[in-house]
Amino acid sequence: MTSTRTVLAAVAVAALFSAGSGTALAAPAAAAAVSRFDDGSFEYPAAPVNAYSTVSVGQPIGPWKVTSGAVDLIGAGFWQAAEGDQSVDLNAAQPGAVAQTFATTAGQQYTVTYSLSANPEGGPAVKTGRVLLDGQNIQDFSFDSTGKTRAAMGYVTRQVTFVAGASSTTLGFASTVAGAYGPVIDDVRVRTCCPCSCGT
Repeated sequence: MTSTRTVLAAVAVAALFSAGSGTALAAPAAAAAVSRFDDGSFEYPAAPVNAYSTVSVGQPIGPWKVTSGAVDLIGAGFWQAAEGDQSVDLNAAQPGAVAQTFATTAGQQYTVTYSLSANPEGGPAVKTGRVLLDGQNIQDFSFDSTGKTRAAMGYVTRQVTFVAGASSTTLGFASTVAGAYGPVIDDVRVRTCCPCSCGT
């Protein structure tokens, strides 16, 4: 989008401990635990109501991280969400991408569902992107925003299935369209499944 943005900044906090000599020492960094998939509807942190925040590469959106370019975290009331109050436009002033790393079981089959729309405020009409698994493209998507409005975004549900190769997996969504009006992602869900119950 092209209006003024509130940029979310990540704040690094260093923990210091006092040694017996009185010298301040940095605490050793603990290994980050990989958690289950969370916040697929991008509900936290809260973006401004009836507005949005621009989040740049390297910055977090809850358990998600912006991995390229910049995205807009859409606040409650700005436009229709598929689930909850917030969603993500994968284009800020440029195409961007978001990803989340979560715990998986190697060899287990999973299905990802997500709600797809597009920013109706500007062209091109057809917005494109892809789903990434550990950085590799596993699905291309497109959405035609012709006739859509903020009040009626016209979300569609998409699905993709994968087999985990390790104890953690990184799921990502990336825009492949230039400009400030991109595909919109919301209501991302990940569940385990068996071949009989998961389509592709």
